[in-house]
Amino acid sequence: MTGRRARGVSGGRLAAALAAVVALIAGIGAWATTTGRDADCTPDHRLVAPCGAWWGAYVPYDEDGSLTRPVHAFERRIGRRLDLVYAYHDMSGNRLDGTLLTEDERELGRDRLLMLAWESTVWREPHHAGWTETQLGWRNIASGKYDAEVIDPQIRRVKAYGKRVFLSFDQEADARIGEGAGTPEEYVAAYRHLHDRFRELGADNVVWVWTVSGYLGMAGEMKALYPGDRYVDWIGMDQYNYYRCHDTDTWRDFEESQRPSYDWLRANVSAGKPVMLAEYATAPDPERPDRQRDWYARIPEVAPTLPEARAYVHWNRAVPGPGCDLTVDSGPGLEGYREAGKDPYFRQPLPKG
Repeated sequence: MTGRRARGVSGGRLAAALAAVVALIAGIGAWATTTGRDADCTPDHRLVAPCGAWWGAYVPYDEDGSLTRPVHAFERRIGRRLDLVYAYHDMSGNRLDGTLLTEDERELGRDRLLMLAWESTVWREPHHAGWTETQLGWRNIASGKYDAEVIDPQIRRVKAYGKRVFLSFDQEADARIGEGAGTPEEYVAAYRHLHDRFRELGADNVVWVWTVSGYLGMAGEMKALYPGDRYVDWIGMDQYNYYRCHDTDTWRDFEESQRPSYDWLRANVSAGKPVMLAEYATAPDPERPDRQRDWYARIPEVAPTLPEARAYVHWNRAVPGPGCDLTVDSGPGLEGYREAGKDPYFRQPLPKG
């Protein structure tokens, strides 16, 4: 999750501009052919919406531990129901954060998709409030050390849920290397073990999302962390316009913040997988509030030029540091986000089962 890594992506402006023009032409053509009046917009088995993209968000728990209440409040503010709700869990096995598909998640999942991020850590405070944790270690996950006590019970809960869910194992894995989780080779082994364990226990309702930060300074690590197309259904990336948050000083509009990583992952990891903007947001510009509104409002214009980006999941939580309020709960940010969420590109039919 964000807060783990606060890095941006840079690239040549001319190259980016040329790539944008090419993608715009291709994207508009692809969008036009799939959004016709007679188009079949039914999501496929990987939960890919062929006529547009899912509109989702991560919304923090309420102080009393409710997730449904803050999600419903967020939806009232943005003027629509979310397609996808993103929730994070550790491997503590406890009822607070270590239980996949809590009662609130099940309730929300009745008419929304669920995205579960499962971390191979034990959080030291509820809901990872202070961003501190204990690593279990990828080598230990791969060896099956935690299967019987922690992993298998949660797999059975996911299986019992029945409906398809997105699942990401140790999102932003590239950032976790430096935190002591292990090597890229150990991550691949752990990911594959977890994937195979779901299959062995018959939990075939999981859509697998491999999520990295997308920070191109970690390009080599990201390539080494990829488990392979056989094990991955979607590729996820977490890119932001931090601006003055985390000591950055460059404003990057929505396209500038997302396209370089999107293009690189498609060219260097896998061109055949749909892409999820698993976390994205912009910090505000206190001197120009309109910038935050316009950053979000332009998303529908850019989205068709990123044709394989099929889910947009906003990170609606402030992170530590001055200028790091990434929420769209009020003000210009909310205005732009509300506007973007009304676009037909983000109004796709949910799967029936």
